[in-house]
Amino acid sequence: MEYNKVLTIAGSDSGGGAGIQADIKTISACGCYAASAITAITAQNTIGVKSVYGLPIEAVEGQIDAVLSDIGADSIKIGMLHSTEVIECIARLLKRYNIKNVVLDTVMVSTSGHRLIEESAIASLINDLIPLARIITPNIPEAEILWGEKIEGQAQLPLVAESLGKRYKVSVLMKAGHLSDNTLTDILYNHESGEIISLSSPRTETKNTHGTGCTLSSAIAAMLAKGQEINEAVRNAKEYLSKALVAGADYEIGHGHGPVHHFWNLR
Repeated sequence: MEYNKVLTIAGSDSGGGAGIQADIKTISACGCYAASAITAITAQNTIGVKSVYGLPIEAVEGQIDAVLSDIGADSIKIGMLHSTEVIECIARLLKRYNIKNVVLDTVMVSTSGHRLIEESAIASLINDLIPLARIITPNIPEAEILWGEKIEGQAQLPLVAESLGKRYKVSVLMKAGHLSDNTLTDILYNHESGEIISLSSPRTETKNTHGTGCTLSSAIAAMLAKGQEINEAVRNAKEYLSKALVAGADYEIGHGHGPVHHFWNLR
């Protein structure tokens, strides 16, 4: 027997609610084997990010190469990448190992508004890494950076998702979490089929939203690793996150935005 294997490449969250820690919990909860490569160590908690310490390129490359040369990966989730050098390194390894199921969470800004990526790295993310992804999962502030324009509201999201997808030749899950509507309607542009799909769910009233982006992209990667196609993978991942938000709504962890309940299905 073999596991469905997911490699997560991302930063470490000392608070345990986002980053590598959230990824491993999510991948495991979704029934896959999680391997990891840490790109940076953050000092953060439920209140915010205090500092970011990037790992040397040799350390990042060594981790990825060690996993892919032995364990392999049915999909890869990519999160926080703080520098051009790290992005170029990862792009080179993705090509070497011919990885097709790449979920790129275009992490640029934390929930608390802290910039997590160097300005010079944005061009490298666009030119070197997005072309290797099967799907990207920007939130509204990140999509504004990629699109180059301000997003005014829900009505624009299908246009933005399709525009980004056609521009970068990639499927796009445009997340609506930064809007204030009672119903959250994420927009999926499936570049492989040309479909635009609305994915609606009730907004969960909770302050425990730390790591939702990491959790969603990792769940998508897990579903793709199981052989699901884009539409099914995104729907199932969104359902997993919605239930994790509901299950974790009343927990108290820290003094700020706590994490979702990744293991709600084991309660």
